[in-house]
Amino acid sequence: MLNEFKKFIAENNLIKPGDRILLAVSGGIDSMVMTHLFLQLGYKTGIAHCNFSLRAVESDKDEEMVRQFASEHNIPFYSTRFETKAYAKKNGLSVQMAARELRYTWFEDIRKENRYNTIAVAHNLNDNIETLIINLTRGTGLTGLTGMRPASNRIIRPLLFATRQDITGYCNQHRIIFREDRSNADTKYTRNKIRHLVIPVLKEINPSIESTLNETAEKFTGINEIVSEYISGLREMVSEQKGEFITFNISLLKSHLHNKTVLFELFKPFGINNVQLNDLIKVIEGKTGGQLFTGTHRIIKNRKEIIVSHEDVGNETFYSIRNITGFRKVPEIASAGYINITGKFEIPSDPFIACIDSEKVSFPLIIRKWKAGDYFYPLGMKQKKKLSDYFIDNKYSMFDKENKLILESDGKIVWIIGDRIDNRFRITKSTKKVLIIKS
Repeated sequence: MLNEFKKFIAENNLIKPGDRILLAVSGGIDSMVMTHLFLQLGYKTGIAHCNFSLRAVESDKDEEMVRQFASEHNIPFYSTRFETKAYAKKNGLSVQMAARELRYTWFEDIRKENRYNTIAVAHNLNDNIETLIINLTRGTGLTGLTGMRPASNRIIRPLLFATRQDITGYCNQHRIIFREDRSNADTKYTRNKIRHLVIPVLKEINPSIESTLNETAEKFTGINEIVSEYISGLREMVSEQKGEFITFNISLLKSHLHNKTVLFELFKPFGINNVQLNDLIKVIEGKTGGQLFTGTHRIIKNRKEIIVSHEDVGNETFYSIRNITGFRKVPEIASAGYINITGKFEIPSDPFIACIDSEKVSFPLIIRKWKAGDYFYPLGMKQKKKLSDYFIDNKYSMFDKENKLILESDGKIVWIIGDRIDNRFRITKSTKKVLIIKS
């Protein structure tokens, strides 16, 4: 097994000469065997152990055993204790997901602080096929059928080639100490249910089910690379980045509505799931204003395009500006200042520059989001117009409307920032001093 371990590391380019590896060691058979293999090959390692405070005295015994092992082999040892259940409750996570989030965040902190190149975790081939089956039963995209990768985001999995039987055999041969987590036998957990109830039935059908499913995952990995390249190219064709938003051309998108797999892959980066695909199609085929929330993004139809934004776009914005220097604190304003008119003054045609008669405004000035009922007198017009009507006439998208800021003086709109000023605040022949604001 040592040769297979060494070969797997080399074939997958997991470790470079001189690398320092942080070993994630729980004290269970997998991580203890992995640690033993690393010791045999003489790599520079450290051991990181998490105590999740889930099994009382048993958790403390796990930590003590791993600490003792590290001491006996002169390996740097790092440990931490988490209140996992409290964290899970506070963040609305399952205990398993909370433990995962806590340990990987901590592993990365230890890696950076102590200058390790990678973090080695002891996932094996059985873990891999169990993950594949879990993803398959829950519903997944193609990526979920590829299983775990030997390396991802500074995490390496050098035991992915080995079955649980291989690991047990090596452990017995070398008399490696480890501690058994009794919860591994509890079938109330999904993974254990698959491990103890589903896999044995599959082995009755196919005694080589581990290698068969592993080969299948490898094939899906190759297929996924082809599909990913196609989807990436297609996404470039049908969408484009516009500031904070991503827009999809509906006329180009409609030819793919019959293929839900393509649609799922296109919108997967925005948090879409299989259950929401039909809702997404309804938004695409529906009227302007139809929208869908994925949990991370908002997807909305606006005339001939689909606009995608993060759900937090559109939060309230409000600034009270007491003097000219107060504009500096507003991220949406590039500059503001005064100019005295002594001769002919040419007004810029740029909508992002407002030239206002300074005597017609008074501080404090307000910058805020527009709201229903707001109106102004568009430059050049003597009749007032509701902002909502102005936005419709000028074909504002819903996102544009929600995020449009206005400048206000004494309750009157002075400027739709980046668009048009109010006629009441325009420069006239009698204007002596101009307030110039650039957005």
